[in-house]
Amino acid sequence: MTNTEKRDAAPVVDTRAPATFMHLHLRLKKLQLEEERLSNIERDNRLLLEKMSYIMRRENHIGNRNTHSYKSLNREKRQRELLRVTKENQLILYRINMRKPEYSHQRWQLEWEKNQKFMDNISAYPIDWWVKEKKTPRKVKEEKKPKGELQEEQKKTQKALQKQESLEKQQAEERRKDNEKKNQEEAEEKERKLEKEKKKKKKKESEDMHKDDEEKKEEEVKVSKQLEVPVEDDAVEQENKS
Repeated sequence: MTNTEKRDAAPVVDTRAPATFMHLHLRLKKLQLEEERLSNIERDNRLLLEKMSYIMRRENHIGNRNTHSYKSLNREKRQRELLRVTKENQLILYRINMRKPEYSHQRWQLEWEKNQKFMDNISAYPIDWWVKEKKTPRKVKEEKKPKGELQEEQKKTQKALQKQESLEKQQAEERRKDNEKKNQEEAEEKERKLEKEKKKKKKKESEDMHKDDEEKKEEEVKVSKQLEVPVEDDAVEQENKS
């Protein structure tokens, strides 16, 4: 090969730069979306500015009033239900407040004192013998009080307990009487129901008997008619023969 041929020979490998495309460098769709977003922001800002200017121009007017009116058909019913529930709750609260206590703290106090006395009698040493006695204001008052006043207080507490016991007995008797009355009424109602059922059964039995009798009579009439018809036919045939 000559030098000219070597110089003009075409290369086997293409070492040229790749082709450039404009749509890859300049993205028009992205620019369009950005412009639309900015235009929407400008529009919203303009509307807000107009509203603020309108509010500032007005004098002594409130613009936050709600003129919405309720149109629920179930509103009155819910209000009535709420009133009913509140009344029931008030009645329950009244009953709870007016309920008398079933346990007496005075009675518990006396029982506790009795138990303490029994414990003192049984035990070899006094209660809290290792603790030094400290005179409390209550003990000082009790020491100052004469024995007569203490006895009067004990009598008062005993009288109160007796009254409470008598009231409890009366209430128990009243409850027992009420229960007896209820039981009697229930027994009477049961007897009445049984009598009514018996009467109904008797009526049904009588009606059934009456129906059976009527059916028997009808059957007898039918049988008698069936027996009478052939006799007449025989008589007619004999007359014709004669």
